Amino acid sequence: QVQLVESGGGLVQAGGSLRLSCAASGHTFSNYGMGWFRQAPGKEREFVAAISGSGGSWSYADSVKGRFTISRDNAKNTVYLQMNSLKPEDTAVYYCAAVLMRWGKGKYDYWGQGTQVTVSS
Repeated sequence: QVQLVESGGGLVQAGGSLRLSCAASGHTFSNYGMGWFRQAPGKEREFVAAISGSGGSWSYADSVKGRFTISRDNAKNTVYLQMNSLKPEDTAVYYCAAVLMRWGKGKYDYWGQGTQVTVSS
């Protein structure tokens, strides 16, 4: 069973930065593509970013390109989401997710509990 635990959310002013972390356990971390998703109140969950198991490939939603950076440290079993130039519309619960032997925007097998990010204007 794969366990994912997010941390690093909080309240920040527009233009500020936050770094989310997702610690994984219960599997060979490098075998899993990792993704970040978010869900704002009243909206469907949406893709934010994804990274391959090796960390050598990644993709982003158009809404966060140039502002967010996804990375991973396979030695620490952790994936990160560095969020800069935050906007009020980035306010959401952010979830990390894992999928075995692939990566990208598709279906993910395991999900964390989420961490709240609130950006004030």
